[in-house]
Amino acid sequence: MTSHTAQAGSRTRLDRFFKITERGSTVGAEIRGGLVTFFAMAYIVVLNPLIIGTTPDGTGQLLGGGTDDPNLGMIAAATALVAGVVTIAMGVFANYPMALAAGLGLNAVVAFSIAGLPEVTWADAMGLVVIEGIVILVLVLTGFREAVFRAVPVELKTAIGVGIGLFITLIGLKNAGFVTGDGATVLSIGDLGTWPMLVFIVGLVLTIVLWVRKVKGAMLISILTATVLAIVLQNTLHIGAVSETNPGGFNSAPEFTGVFAVPDFSLLGQFSLLGSFESIGVVTVLLLVFSLLLADFFDTMGTMVAIGAEARLLDSEGNPPATRRILVVDSIAAIAGGMGSVSSNTAYVESTAGVGEGARTGLASVVTGITFLLATFLSPLVALVPYEAAAPALVLVGFLMMTQISGIDWKKVDTALPAFLTIALMPFTYSIADGIGAGFIAYVIVKLARGKAREVHWLMWLAAAMFVVYFTLDPIRAALGI
Repeated sequence: MTSHTAQAGSRTRLDRFFKITERGSTVGAEIRGGLVTFFAMAYIVVLNPLIIGTTPDGTGQLLGGGTDDPNLGMIAAATALVAGVVTIAMGVFANYPMALAAGLGLNAVVAFSIAGLPEVTWADAMGLVVIEGIVILVLVLTGFREAVFRAVPVELKTAIGVGIGLFITLIGLKNAGFVTGDGATVLSIGDLGTWPMLVFIVGLVLTIVLWVRKVKGAMLISILTATVLAIVLQNTLHIGAVSETNPGGFNSAPEFTGVFAVPDFSLLGQFSLLGSFESIGVVTVLLLVFSLLLADFFDTMGTMVAIGAEARLLDSEGNPPATRRILVVDSIAAIAGGMGSVSSNTAYVESTAGVGEGARTGLASVVTGITFLLATFLSPLVALVPYEAAAPALVLVGFLMMTQISGIDWKKVDTALPAFLTIALMPFTYSIADGIGAGFIAYVIVKLARGKAREVHWLMWLAAAMFVVYFTLDPIRAALGI
């Protein structure tokens, strides 16, 4: 067999395994999509350590030990490693273009609402994350999680995708500093007269121009171009990172400190599965696990629907292919995040950036995962990509996902009103789970008010009831004196 024939055979096996041609994609598109997804979410390698690595636990200890000097490099290495492994698993076992990493929001809950409780250690907190992942895995294997997903009306699934589109647009604009908080108007335009803002605007304009001209690799080209511009500006003007004394700085300044860094993986395995029961009691543990579980449960549901819709992989009922496999990998990722002491790993909506670049199969996830693994050694290069350079891709993907709104019949009030609340509250509350919860509860209320309670699937009743508990957890804790 000649080398050319062997290569052709190899490509054929790769094509068949990932169904690349069947889904209307190419190897090149998958690679580009995988890289775009990585650059769109690479910030987590830097941000996760800043959230969980600088917050002392209930005993005053920082994650990884010590009280004064946080080991952010160790946490970054573990964050990238776990993200790489579980994302590759998503690609290989579920063949879905969805990347996973330590969940933003979830890590804040772990840091501030769990680890910070009196007498709770970081090992105890990570043990709760493992327990939450195990519970979700059991729900998947018994078919319950998938059954809940399939019970959701297709219009609400569409609304979830649209809402996430607005949500990630807001994430992109906020990360770039284009939109900022303002006590008078809630949100307002940021300072357009800064160099970092120039990087974002150049990247956004370039992204739009390349995309409308149908240039392959539009998002990746814009990210790399904006990154080069940021590096040039940083090295010539020494802009630095944003702070109280430097409001015009980069949200993540591109600083070249080398190419390679030897990763420290000693954080792996530092969890205590049952330690929290002794320190905070069974009732508190159950409430904390429930709050983590519900957010993780429905965040992934929304994300995989949004990705499937953008990639045109959903069936007529709005379900992606191999739903159970996707959910199994996601559940294992939550467990892996706790065992790796980096917080629960979950699906990332930024994966839609890769889908927007052409990704349609799990090969893109494998590419993203491999890049995360390389990032454990190449963390200095990952730090070169500022938020301002990656954010334009999220804004464009938000537009692409917004186009799904035509799939909602706005004259059908039974689903239109819940869909509206789902779409509106995701960006307004900065939470996918909160938007989904509001939509579910509204759906049940509208059906009940119109005398159509029998049309509501019993699992939707259960999910709505769970969200009522979820939204009232704080008063429940207060009533129990927790």
